[in-house]
Amino acid sequence: MATRGRLKIYLGAAPGVGKTYAMLDEAHRRLERGADVVVGYAETYGRPRTAALLEGLETVPVRRGAGTECEMDVDAVLARRPDVVLVDELAHANLPGSRNDTRRRDVEELLDAGVDVVSTVDVQHLESLTDVVERITGVRPRETVPDEVVRRADQIQLVDMAPESLRRRLAHGNVYAAERVDAAMAGYFRVGNLTALRELALLWLADRVDDALARYRDEKGITETWEARERIVVALTGGPEGDALIRRAARVAARAGRADLIAVHVARAEGLAGGSPAALARQRALVEGLGGSYHQVTGGDVPKALIDFARAANATQIVLGSSRRSGWQYVFGPGVGATVARASGEVDVHIVPHDYAGKGRGWAAVPATSLGRRRRAAGWLLALLGPPALTGLLSSGGHFGLPTEVLFFLSAAVGVALVGGLWPAIVAAVAGFLLLNWFFTPPVHTLTVARLENALALLVFVAVAVAVSTVVDLAARRSAQAVRARSEATTLSMLATSVLRGEDALPQLLERVRETFGLSSVGLLERTGDGWACAAFAGREPCARPSDADVAVQVSDTLILALDGRVLPAADRRILAAFAYQAAAALDRRRLAEEAREARRLAEGNRIRTALLAAVSHDLRTPLASIKASVGSLRSPDVRWDPEDEAEFLATIEESADRLDRLVANLLDMSRLQTGVVNPLTRPVTLDEVIQPALANVPADQVKVEVPEDLPPVVADPGLLERSLANVVENAVRHGGPEPVRVTAGEHDDMLEVRVADRGPGVPDSAKPRMFEPFQRLGDRPRGSGVGLGLAVARGFAEAVGGELRAEDTPGGGLTMVFSLPADRTARTGEGET
Repeated sequence: MATRGRLKIYLGAAPGVGKTYAMLDEAHRRLERGADVVVGYAETYGRPRTAALLEGLETVPVRRGAGTECEMDVDAVLARRPDVVLVDELAHANLPGSRNDTRRRDVEELLDAGVDVVSTVDVQHLESLTDVVERITGVRPRETVPDEVVRRADQIQLVDMAPESLRRRLAHGNVYAAERVDAAMAGYFRVGNLTALRELALLWLADRVDDALARYRDEKGITETWEARERIVVALTGGPEGDALIRRAARVAARAGRADLIAVHVARAEGLAGGSPAALARQRALVEGLGGSYHQVTGGDVPKALIDFARAANATQIVLGSSRRSGWQYVFGPGVGATVARASGEVDVHIVPHDYAGKGRGWAAVPATSLGRRRRAAGWLLALLGPPALTGLLSSGGHFGLPTEVLFFLSAAVGVALVGGLWPAIVAAVAGFLLLNWFFTPPVHTLTVARLENALALLVFVAVAVAVSTVVDLAARRSAQAVRARSEATTLSMLATSVLRGEDALPQLLERVRETFGLSSVGLLERTGDGWACAAFAGREPCARPSDADVAVQVSDTLILALDGRVLPAADRRILAAFAYQAAAALDRRRLAEEAREARRLAEGNRIRTALLAAVSHDLRTPLASIKASVGSLRSPDVRWDPEDEAEFLATIEESADRLDRLVANLLDMSRLQTGVVNPLTRPVTLDEVIQPALANVPADQVKVEVPEDLPPVVADPGLLERSLANVVENAVRHGGPEPVRVTAGEHDDMLEVRVADRGPGVPDSAKPRMFEPFQRLGDRPRGSGVGLGLAVARGFAEAVGGELRAEDTPGGGLTMVFSLPADRTARTGEGET
């Protein structure tokens, strides 16, 4: 298998900067070094200096099309098999009927064959930038190339030129002919346009350089920061200080000269994100609005996860907020900011003060027990009654010795921890300490401890009881958190999947929320003027206003998720907020889909109207002009026509009137199909009933009908089917060559197929789908041959009666149009029974 060739692309910042000149100049350099270089295709646009560089280079003959059109001959290049081939204008489309539809596919074929390719492309032809280029210049590029094709090139070299220099080249006639210079300089080649295109090219290429640098660092295992470009990472906790941090980081990025702004939220590994979903969603929108990107990573060690992310992103600066922890909380460690600053190494760290610094995280930051109310009540009951009951039991059973009695009380404290959690266990441990001291430690009935070992035993008892109770409670909470996190993650995953299914996912999403939380109704309410309207709901009739709901989750100023059925605990509201934002996303998706459908409908309508105006202005006027000219000649008093001339004029009038009638009928039929007012009246129809009328306007010697007599009827509207067959047969006769058109029929499964086959030039597979679009003419058909509606109307009518019309190749050359129509089996069954 041949080694794949290498691709080098000269990327032009604007037309005329000299990318073709640079490509040809490189070809001469390679030729001097002994490389086998040929020119597959080069476009000089009549520029003398560019054309001069073609001298001395071998040029593979191109394929010629209609007029002056030509393209690269891929077969000839592959047969020549050079080391390097030059292929200009990578984004251009090939001529109809070519081996490949675009030049970039030709290039891919050459690369697969092991031939190195040097090509060119302007930044305006990159697919992702066409909308931007159109807004800047007012001209939308007709031909584009996917960005990924250019990104995959082994080398990309920017061909750039200052706008003033390019305009001087233009003025000197080095780009366009003299008669086009003034219009070009006043339009596309304005200084502002050229400056913007230049910036687009530089920024696009900079992103590609970033990708190459990241790939090189990964391959070489390089983790330290290379300050090739400033990248600012801002750490978000989901707290209220996040907005201020983002704006501060954006200012730092602006002062650093168009630096990258990257926001990251570190979610702890034991559960979902610890921050507020609403705050994080708002902060994400703020970051993206400022031109940055938002990321979320998971890690048990927040400082380490943050530093790892910053180094992976090749960040140069990290922005964090001052800690919100209170002073006493620093007993447990130095905090995230201090830890990151100490371990950041070569990455600069900014600690930004804010209004919430040092005010504490509130009680929500302290882990609470996950036990139910009954278990907590049982735990407190055991903590209060258990130690006295155990004291009475041990006192009545005799003296077991202080170590044994301590073990009994320790077991009681652990049991309380298992049932009621940490705080009841601590109360039980303290009560056990006091009761052991009063009843079982000499001297009894006092809090005095006579012997040191007894005092140590009691202190160790309390410490062990508290430690064991803490561990037991922590394990119980972690287990409950894990179960809840798994449940939440599973639910979120299912809901996210349902959102991605499409616009119809919103009712399913709301129904899933209703089932998950056991609610009677869930509605998405949207503010409309003075009131509220329900955008979507699940369950029974939703609340009319947010104030009527048991739970109302605000998504935005105009959108609220209203839940009715029961009041949800705070633990459920965190994940419910995430559900609410997913519902809002689903609503946006639905509306975008509706807008897209409406835009497509309007675009199709505009295209139809434009084509209709063109048809009226040319195609319909042609037969009218013939009629008017013939009538005018007949009515002229200055000339006396002989009978043969008069007959010829009348024949012209009749032929033009028939043609005009067909054109108007097709336009009316197309209008009916576009507006959806075609109402077929179907019934069993024999083929003889529709084929003969359909061939009425076709000369008998140009059609050969071969339809068996024993075929069953078809279920169709005879009028619509006749019009469809007539359009197809007339189209075949007009373009099918000298041989007669063959009309045949046969059965296939439960369908009856009618085939209209011609021996004309045929139609390539890539063009077959376009044949059935309104106002289409393939190839170089003369404009006077119709408005291009016949096949569109034929397919529309065929589908209206439950059939299908498709195009196939005729064996031996030509085109076959195949009608597939539902057969009427009841008629044949009835004949058999009779």
